[in-house]
Amino acid sequence: MEGTIYSLIPAILMLILVVCTRKIFLSLGVGIVVGALMLHQFNIVDSVGEVVTVFVNIFYSTEDGVNLGSLYLLSFLLLLGILTAIMTASGGSKAFGNWAVRRITTRRGALLVPAILGLAIFIDDYFNALAVGQVARPVTDRHKVSRAKLAYIIDSTSAPITVISPISSWGAYIIGTMGSIFAVNEIVDYQPLEAFVRMIPLNMYAFSAILLVFLVICFNLNLGALGRHEQHAIKTGELYDLKKGNVSGELKEAVAVHNEGKMMHLIIPILTLVVATVISMLWTGYLATEDQVTIFSLFTNTDVNLSLFLGGLIAVIVAFGMYSRQSSPKSSMFTITVKGMESMLTALYILILAWMIGDIIGELNTGGYLASLVDQATFNINYLPVILFMIAGLMALATGTSWGTFGIMLPIAAQIAVSVNPSLVLPAMSAVLAGSVFGDHCSPISDTTILSSTGAGANHIDHVVTQLPYALISAVAAVAGYVMYAWTELTFVALLSSLLTIVVLSSIMALIKKNQKSA
Repeated sequence: MEGTIYSLIPAILMLILVVCTRKIFLSLGVGIVVGALMLHQFNIVDSVGEVVTVFVNIFYSTEDGVNLGSLYLLSFLLLLGILTAIMTASGGSKAFGNWAVRRITTRRGALLVPAILGLAIFIDDYFNALAVGQVARPVTDRHKVSRAKLAYIIDSTSAPITVISPISSWGAYIIGTMGSIFAVNEIVDYQPLEAFVRMIPLNMYAFSAILLVFLVICFNLNLGALGRHEQHAIKTGELYDLKKGNVSGELKEAVAVHNEGKMMHLIIPILTLVVATVISMLWTGYLATEDQVTIFSLFTNTDVNLSLFLGGLIAVIVAFGMYSRQSSPKSSMFTITVKGMESMLTALYILILAWMIGDIIGELNTGGYLASLVDQATFNINYLPVILFMIAGLMALATGTSWGTFGIMLPIAAQIAVSVNPSLVLPAMSAVLAGSVFGDHCSPISDTTILSSTGAGANHIDHVVTQLPYALISAVAAVAGYVMYAWTELTFVALLSSLLTIVVLSSIMALIKKNQKSA
């Protein structure tokens, strides 16, 4: 069943269950079990062994030993929970919220905070999703912004800005991948960095998604389930559905808030987190660079998960140091640590299950099957970018990984374009990047999606469901742009068409909303 249409079954079944039941653990669990059964021709014993193996491989494998990358990321999530608990206990979050209420007097202003921060923190999508949530939540909570909407803003700015930034973990990875692809296909017209910069305007989805975020904020375009979340938050003050239990990143039991907390008790730990993480990324990149050291080589070779862990650890130490100097009475550091770690357990469980089903889908070669569809298809070559966009989107949706989709689809896109029309190399590869981010936005097993809901303190499935309409709208705009490129072969006209499509669709939604209110 590997590499055939049947390899889609676990991913499709999981997505159907997610939408129908809204139960992420059940959905992921069924996908894992079904995938394992398919891998071993429904042999129960071997299938159980497969499930145990993929779980153990998250932490340890016989080939590579201890999987430090996974441990670093999981540890960083625990550290972030502890950091959140310290900033709450010290009164820093409360002081920042009070300050923000005086300075930011509207919901629109509160929503602009995560949107602008999401574009400003372009170094890494993981770091973006978690750091923006920590800073923005005290502001958006005071203005009764639902956590689902905050998660949408975080998710729809983090990956889109990172994928078009050459100085980022994503940009460095893509540039490095393009270097090897150019060498194999003997592409000498441009260097990888130059090619990446030229590809930026052709990433229709990234620009459409970012523009839509600001249109949603300006015109208060709350579609479907997100509208219900927003109305509930405004009317009741409940920022997420309490009936669904605690969410990731939210303290299960409130810690005692210090009466003398100041803004510095939040700002200094957050700044420490940012600075320490960036320095760690540069340092780990420097240690791993064997050739000439450049800013791009540093980000190409950086160990993101280790850097996040080091940044989080240093920030927690600084925050505890500041808290220890505050006067009594106050919560014990042990209590804060335990409650902070407990707040991140849901995120850890989802992430581990997502990794497990990702491994099983990889063994079923779902991505390889989808990629083969492109090789076998017969179509007008000018439509290659739009076709690659849709295939990459399906692949990222099914597998939950943008980077995995990059690795599979970028070489295929370049090879096809070189063989039929070399001028389409950059548009084709850019469409792969755009489609990968689109599929990533729709996938409940995407790391970025999981961490965005964690950073926002939102229910994960609520975030997936509420973001989906906006991702589809941005995808429609991207398709319009790629179709226009097929007709005109003009990048500016294509990008303008994509952005105009977003504006038109948003205007139509705004008019419908206005007519419904006046009816």
